[in-house]
Amino acid sequence: MHSNPINCILFFPQKTRCCLSSRPTFPHPQRRPPPWLRLYFYRYISPSYHIMCVPTNATDSPKLAKCDEWIKTFDFDAFTADMKKLGDELEKNQGEADVRHLNKMIMWSNMCGLVGLLTMGFGVSIVPIVALSTFTFSRWTMIAHHTCHGGYDKCHPNKSRWNRFKFAVGGTWKRLCDWFDWMMPEAWNVEHNNRHHYCLSEIEDPDLVENNLVELRNLPIPAVFKWLALPFITTTWKWFYYAPNTYKELKLAKWRKMGKPIPEGVIPSDAVTMRSLLFSGTPFYSLSEFFMIVMGPYLIIHFFLFPLPLLAIGEYLGSGSEMYVSAVKNLFLAELLTNFHGFVAVVTNHAGDDMYRFRDGCRPYSGSFYLRQVLASVDFWTGSDINDFLHGYLNYQIEHHLWPSLSMLSYKKSQPLVKNLCKKHGVPYVQENVFKRLKKTVDIMTGASSMRWFPEEYEKKFIERDAIHEAAKKNKKPVLLSDKCMEAAE
Repeated sequence: MHSNPINCILFFPQKTRCCLSSRPTFPHPQRRPPPWLRLYFYRYISPSYHIMCVPTNATDSPKLAKCDEWIKTFDFDAFTADMKKLGDELEKNQGEADVRHLNKMIMWSNMCGLVGLLTMGFGVSIVPIVALSTFTFSRWTMIAHHTCHGGYDKCHPNKSRWNRFKFAVGGTWKRLCDWFDWMMPEAWNVEHNNRHHYCLSEIEDPDLVENNLVELRNLPIPAVFKWLALPFITTTWKWFYYAPNTYKELKLAKWRKMGKPIPEGVIPSDAVTMRSLLFSGTPFYSLSEFFMIVMGPYLIIHFFLFPLPLLAIGEYLGSGSEMYVSAVKNLFLAELLTNFHGFVAVVTNHAGDDMYRFRDGCRPYSGSFYLRQVLASVDFWTGSDINDFLHGYLNYQIEHHLWPSLSMLSYKKSQPLVKNLCKKHGVPYVQENVFKRLKKTVDIMTGASSMRWFPEEYEKKFIERDAIHEAAKKNKKPVLLSDKCMEAAE
């Protein structure tokens, strides 16, 4: 017998059931709580409220879909301990090899940029387009991405640059030298490193494809017409969606820090895009501010000022502006290609009908956190450096989300270990070809399929377990959500 009847079912769902009442009443009817609390009690607490603890069989546990039956035998505590232990070991073993690997990827990226630079003025061709596209892609997805997460904070000797608080932040010059793209680095750090990673597949996740494309999903038109929008979305998404929405997240974070209220009618989780900026505006910033600070510097410098030396060289060689015009054309075409490349490698990481969604937030690096990173992320094919380079090292997305502040090399080392741990604990570990994932992502975007919802009873139970573990660290009695509701009712 357990002193707290709700704890009884929360932690021993296979062994207990209610013998006295399936719909409990409040202990003191003469002191009835407000309607909102009664609604919460009956909706969320009542279904799992148990007064007596007697043995029962597994059929009394919440009914699960076939794809969720693994949860019945899942050992939450053991899984949590194994993931924490592996993460600690990986972090301790980072060192010179990780820095050498980073330098190798930087060299490959810079070689692509150099090839593009030397060939972009000699007519429009596939060589400069692919080279410039790959340089932009790799500079973001590998070098900036993992450095801004802190993957090299502890192991890189040059801490004045290769540090999450130094790299690409602090003004246009730093942005130009370290990572020059449509997104403002400070804004991307907030949107991606914070909001996306610690709200993965929740409604507060700014990169939740199913939520961001809800208008397209719900359009009452044949699917073939929805597919016609895909070429535009996949080749323009970085400047059309990502740049304005990351900047929105930066401004929103500043508002919250200052205690500034969100205007009535504004939903913070709604994405800000170029369309909303142009036609309806946003309370977070003006179109002119966005252009001057975020979009304008990249548009002007990258596409028009960067190739200017070719104008002088062309005049000297007698070809006039031909080399300059060729360079500008190659840069724009490379931009379309790198957007598509980035879409395939980035957007497909967390979308598909086999990926889970969640209702409530959880503690960072808790058992729920580790479980969600596996269930809401997908790995692509892994292996050689060439394969990983072309994937932008985003083919280790599960490992990256488990421990965001590790190096690229650590993810390569950890992938087979994580896969084996998931197999040991019966947790679904999804690894597929990136183009199969692209099809699954498109199905989510167009409404042809939907993501899975994690069973609500188990989501709440695991969050309660996280509270127990956290309280144990601090040597104090945990305050559970269910206990708070009962105290308020009394």
